[in-house]
Amino acid sequence: MNDQQLLRYSRHILLDQIGIEGQQKILAAHVLIIGAGGLGSPAALYLASAGVGKITIVDDDEVDLTNLQRQIMHTSSRIGMQKVESARLSLQSINPDVQVIALKERIQGDRLSELVASVDVVLDCSDNFATRHAVNRASVVHRVPLISGAAISFDGQISVFDPLQADSPCYACLFPPDQQVEEVRCSTMGVFSPLVGIVGAMQAAEALKLIMRIGRSLSGRLLLFGAMDMEWNSIGIAKNPECAVCTRHST
Repeated sequence: MNDQQLLRYSRHILLDQIGIEGQQKILAAHVLIIGAGGLGSPAALYLASAGVGKITIVDDDEVDLTNLQRQIMHTSSRIGMQKVESARLSLQSINPDVQVIALKERIQGDRLSELVASVDVVLDCSDNFATRHAVNRASVVHRVPLISGAAISFDGQISVFDPLQADSPCYACLFPPDQQVEEVRCSTMGVFSPLVGIVGAMQAAEALKLIMRIGRSLSGRLLLFGAMDMEWNSIGIAKNPECAVCTRHST
């Protein structure tokens, strides 16, 4: 690190659990963020400010006026702009040393597999089960830790699915792909503005811990948050020995 970086990241370096070695791991890391909306915004902003060396952010949408109530990477002047381009501008204004790869596309199949294989950690900040299951499959195949978050109305949840741990469940252990689940969107149900900030910031925190391999991650636990009562609940998640995704690809 140069003198400017030592100063910029000094409050991290002062922490015994991080220090210079931990910060160097952050600077060398590559994180993939699926979704540049309510969850992706705070997650990406915190990862950029923390110094993650390369951030690839994927979204196929444009900034809309209704997004601005909660998607804090975007501004009124950017309505109609590609969300990933707006994200790139915001992240590089916070930390110009971060390399931001902005991809306006709905990734799937081989393309998704290729992107996941190239990174250290994946953050699923999407809003639909099809994408979540596709990202999970790629995470399991390439043994890349996945941090999954969700938020709707006043309720949020977050968990870590870490294929590097033999006993870690995957997203499909918790939500089987063949399970009938009602798709709920913010556009129809609404979402409390600070809620996505809370969950997205926690996704960033879990990503940084995984990059540095410090602390205890949320692997094996589903953390539920209710903003109306400001209550947290933790539910244990066991690996499903009959899971069609992670059991099939276990070694």
